[in-house]
Parts: sequence; C-alpha cells; structure tokens
Amino acid sequence: MLRNMTAMPGDRVLSGIQPSGDVHIGNYLGALRNWVVDQDAHDAFYVIVDLHALTLDIDPAELRRRTFGLAATLFAVGLDPARCTLFVQSHVHEHTGLTWLLECTTTMGELRRMTQFKDKAAGRDSVRVGLFTYPVLQAADILLYDATRVPVGEDQRQHLELARDVAIRFNNRYGTTFTVPEAAVPKVGARVMDLAHPENKMSKSATSPNGTVNVFDTPDEIRRKVRRAVTDTGSAVAYDPVTKPGVSNLLDLLAAATGGSPQELAGSFDRYGPLKDAVAEALIELLRPVWKRREELDDDPAAVHGALARGAERAGDVAAATLARAREAMGLLPGKR
Repeated sequence: MLRNMTAMPGDRVLSGIQPSGDVHIGNYLGALRNWVVDQDAHDAFYVIVDLHALTLDIDPAELRRRTFGLAATLFAVGLDPARCTLFVQSHVHEHTGLTWLLECTTTMGELRRMTQFKDKAAGRDSVRVGLFTYPVLQAADILLYDATRVPVGEDQRQHLELARDVAIRFNNRYGTTFTVPEAAVPKVGARVMDLAHPENKMSKSATSPNGTVNVFDTPDEIRRKVRRAVTDTGSAVAYDPVTKPGVSNLLDLLAAATGGSPQELAGSFDRYGPLKDAVAEALIELLRPVWKRREELDDDPAAVHGALARGAERAGDVAAATLARAREAMGLLPGKR
C-alpha cells in the first residue's frame, strides 16, 4: 500500500525523468538514490515528464506502458508518497499553460544555443517544433513549483541556466513572480560510464546494449555484462579515470554500490576478473530489494495509479497558484476556469 503524503518543512527540491526507456544503473546511482535521500531532507517534488517524450516518435500504447512502469520503478527504488510528491507531468495542465507565457519571454537565440537540441537535430531533414522549444517546457516544470534547488547532471545544467535566466527576466519585467532555483550536482555516483565504451556516459539510448546495466536485468544478465566490460592495457587495478577509464568505471560502480572509496577499493584487487565479479555481485545485492518491491507493485496497479492521482492533486494546487500569479503579472484578464 502507498500512503498519502504529509506536509514537510524546508526548502523545495524538484527533479524530473522522462519515460523514454529502461531505467539503468546510472540513473539509479546517479540520480534516483539521491532522490530517495532528498525526500527526507526537503519538500521534494518528482515529475515523470511524459510530455517531453512526445518530441520524438513513440507509440501511444508504449508511452502509457513506459509511464506506468517508470512510476512503479520510482516507488520501488524508495520514493514514498508519504514523504514526497510524485506525479505525471500531463496530469497537471498548468505545465502547458505556463509554457506559453514563458515562450513569450524566451528568445529564439537562447533556444538555438541549446546544445542538446543541436545534438538531437543533427542530420535530420525534419525536426519537430517541440524538440526546439522543450527547454521552455522544462523551465515551466521547474518554475511552477517554486523549487529552490534542482539536482541536475552536467548535460542538463544549460537548461537549468535557461530557466534561471527566464525567471529573472520575467521577475524584472513583470514583478517578482518566480523563485529562481539553484543547481545541485550530485558528487557521488553522478556519472556512471558505459561498460563497453567507458569514455561515454551510460545512456538509455546507447547503441551498445552490453554496456548498459538496466535496473531490471536478471542476475545472469548483470554478471554477463560486467564480465564483458572493457578494461585497460596492463593488468594493474588502479583508480585513474584518465589513463584507466574502464577499470576506474568498475571501481566507481563498486564504490557507489557498497559505500566505499574507489581509490581504497582498488587496493583490494590485483586482477581484473575478481574485480568484475565483485562489481556484479554488489550490483545484484543492491537491486534485490528493488526487484521485490516492483513485483509487489505490479500485482497492485491500483495503488500506483492512486498514488499518482494524489501526487497530481497536490502538485496541481501548487502549480495553479503559480500560474495564476504569472497570468496576473502579465496582464491577462482573470476568468472562472
């Protein structure tokens, strides 16, 4: 059973995740485990950004499946609706309402400078408008909830800076309306690299599936992927991300899974094989409680839907107040709907 949330004091943290594929160990160690911690230290809002998924082709039935599956996974890793607000973006219509107001505050030049758009649009003959403007929707996701801190990876820092710039510009032009958020970059486990290509960050869209350990891989799949992980020239086990990126990635994984230091752990191994075995078993033990909880939630989908509905209700109350402030500040005539 998933309980209702009780009010919490403190500043507000907000994070979002897109239902674009399987959750991998990099997502878990780099972000989701920190979300679980933050729900006890802050008034935490977590949003499944399904509207962002529409910028690319996706089958409607698949999008619904992924959105529900991601919600169940987030509850399984430890997010608790009694301690945080978890909701689906499209369930709170204020996200799209505020986006238009912010689009009328953002410039084309700012959006053209977004490096993620350049990367995703490269080589395409036709690009959807939503792919160009989605950083504004992302800004609305953040600003709607008066978030004071937003945990982001380095690849999302530019988008948070845009949200900050837009908020400051809006406040200067129309009067103080939005809280200007600060970035919070996790220091531990923030960047898990691909096992097959350790020079690249582990990604849902990786073209090398053997390099990505998914949270719901079987124990045998995890062992196989870790055993095939790329190592480095020489046989010494040493933590040196520059000259030994493959081994260093394995040590980072082991440290994140066990709570140790990668530098100290390196001294426990004199060969790559035992290190790989230790990494695989540590990941399996780390994920066992997640697997068990996800099975329970799959057997009780009504609990997941109910928790999401309650999350959307609370999020909607906060978002509606923010959107009303923004509409009034811009001079829009109040209405009854």
